[in-house]
Amino acid sequence: MIVAANFKMHKTRKETKEYLKKLKSINFEDIKVRVFPPFTALFEDELIGAQNGYPAINGAYTGEIGLEQLKEFNINKILIGHSERRNILNESQEFIAKKFEFFKKENFEIIYCIGEPLEIRKKGIKEVIKYLKTQLIGIDLNYQKLIIAYEPVWAIGTGVSASIEEIKETHYEIRKLTNRPILYGGSVKLNNIEEILKVENVDGVLVGSASLDVKTFKQMIQIAKEIKK
Repeated sequence: MIVAANFKMHKTRKETKEYLKKLKSINFEDIKVRVFPPFTALFEDELIGAQNGYPAINGAYTGEIGLEQLKEFNINKILIGHSERRNILNESQEFIAKKFEFFKKENFEIIYCIGEPLEIRKKGIKEVIKYLKTQLIGIDLNYQKLIIAYEPVWAIGTGVSASIEEIKETHYEIRKLTNRPILYGGSVKLNNIEEILKVENVDGVLVGSASLDVKTFKQMIQIAKEIKK
């Protein structure tokens, strides 16, 4: 089971180091824990991954971060395809697939995000899966270090999580496409994580704002440990 924290554009390096120090005060046991801080907060730690990366070693790509910079901190985990990259920063599926292929060749653990907007969800599960499949074009679904994160766009940062039935049926359909772990993300909170993690084909969670408080995130890991048993 995997419990991952996406800090997005929150926390400094000092704050992230203090966070991890507190986080490691508990035994994770069989739970894989991942933390994705901003670029300026990256440092060498087995839990740390990058929120994004440009598919090049280095080069004339102003404002981006490449393999050379990530390798300085021995970073070998990355988020790719997050809806905020797709929808706010206009990353195309072609470019996202290019990033995936680059970091796959570099043997990164890749948490690959997919998710539909509300207008698609309202059309029903068949349209949802049809839409999600367009976000999987060019992606090797058999890559051994791939982790899929299903994050409905309408549930990210809204405080509204998908219903348990919606999570169940969507993860069931995604499971038909890949045997790799499938996480749920989208307003995961302390009061719903247990119910979400008990859903069939949910192999963990990708947590946004709720992960910013280390006490809350530690409690989430404890819940995951109990369910894993």
